[in-house]
Amino acid sequence: MQFLNTFRGRLLLILVLLLVAMLGVQFYLNYLTQQENDELTVAQSKALVAGIALGTAGITSPEERVYQLIDRPGQSFLDAEARSRIIDVIIIDDKWQVSDSLNEEYWPTEAEDGSLSYKMLGDLTGLPPLMEPGKLGEDLQRFPNRQANSKSDNEAHAVPIDTSKGRWYVMVLLKNDRSEAAWRAARPLLVTLAVLSLSTLITFWLVWRFTRPIANLSDAARRIGDGDLAVRVPGEDRGDEMGRLARQFNEMTAEIEKSMLLEEQLRQAEKSAVIGRLGSAIAHEIRNPLNYINLTLDHLRSKFAPEEPGERENFQKLTTQLKAEVARIDQQITDFLNYSRPATPSLRPADARAVVEESLRLVEGQASEKGIKISVVEHEGVPKVNGDPEYLRSVFNNLFINAVQAMNADGGHLNVKISRDDGFVRFDVSDTGSGISADNLPKIFEPYFSTKETGTGLGLAIVQKVIEVHGGSIDVESAEGEGTKFTVKLPKAVTSE
Repeated sequence: MQFLNTFRGRLLLILVLLLVAMLGVQFYLNYLTQQENDELTVAQSKALVAGIALGTAGITSPEERVYQLIDRPGQSFLDAEARSRIIDVIIIDDKWQVSDSLNEEYWPTEAEDGSLSYKMLGDLTGLPPLMEPGKLGEDLQRFPNRQANSKSDNEAHAVPIDTSKGRWYVMVLLKNDRSEAAWRAARPLLVTLAVLSLSTLITFWLVWRFTRPIANLSDAARRIGDGDLAVRVPGEDRGDEMGRLARQFNEMTAEIEKSMLLEEQLRQAEKSAVIGRLGSAIAHEIRNPLNYINLTLDHLRSKFAPEEPGERENFQKLTTQLKAEVARIDQQITDFLNYSRPATPSLRPADARAVVEESLRLVEGQASEKGIKISVVEHEGVPKVNGDPEYLRSVFNNLFINAVQAMNADGGHLNVKISRDDGFVRFDVSDTGSGISADNLPKIFEPYFSTKETGTGLGLAIVQKVIEVHGGSIDVESAEGEGTKFTVKLPKAVTSE
């Protein structure tokens, strides 16, 4: 049974079934044809015997014609089937004259003096060919139909009858439908042709069905060669070799895809490690001068500020701008280090609203200058989050700063909603800013991607990294010109009652 589940077993079984079916049909048709031929032979023989018997009766009863013998009540010469097969029964006397016939055209005619004028056998035309003429000996020359007539479908049988008046003949003309015989001979050939045609169609279907998986494999191999590792070959549910081959091919493709993904992740990890080490070294070298610059600016502001009020105000403004730029550079270095270093938060229960409000203080001044209205809505029963407050503040700092920067000086709204969501605390941060284009939306969490003229492009990448480390998730919805909404989910803290 296991062999029948294979491609070769099924194909061999189907071919055997086709062969058996063709041989069975051929045998049955030959059997029917043989039966029909036997029945035809028997019917012809019965008709011939009946015709000879009728002719013999006509010889022995010269006072009655053969047609009268047929019509005689209770006659047993001819039944209905014999009548349908006999064309004519011709009685030929010893002088080769047609003594009697079923065909009245061959009857003798009576002259005016009462004498009978007989037709001679040699004068008859249109007779069917004589069967087995060699048995008639020298008398054969008297028969006009001694040579076969290919135009006639019928046959004639001549039987000699020795009488007291000499040798007479009874010639029986029988119907023989050659078209029917040709049909009987051709029928097996036609059926065989039909069976062969059907077998050919089934074979074509089988070849297509069994080679289709090979074509699928070839197409899949070509697509994999073009770099499409997501392709899969259909037909895994088949139980034969093709199904096993498809499963193994798909498993191989999946493993290749995993290997490629792991290789890409490894390259990214190596790249990040190299960048992290290099960045740490560069950050250390940059931060030392920055600290010196920052201390020097404080010293200048306290010791060398001009006495004149106007100059003093301008001096304070310039030094403040310098300190702000130094702080911005220091923050970019901090962002870079935070992204390149592994995050190791100290998880503990933290109040969700307190974390949000502490981060909002960072942008309150800039939001007030732009006329931005800030609202915080907290649903009842919101649990504490399981997280590191310092890391979480960096998350909301980035989200709130981006929201405020996305809105222009005409004002807008920054809305924060805090709610519970099946074991998580949910934060919805939405703004009415410029929004994010559909082309840029899939890229915003990629490191070093930014649409701003200034910035490292690490803010949202750090946000995603911190949230994932906390076991949470972040989603974004945005429409250009309509605003942006970030949805952050963080696991709730498990507290003892």
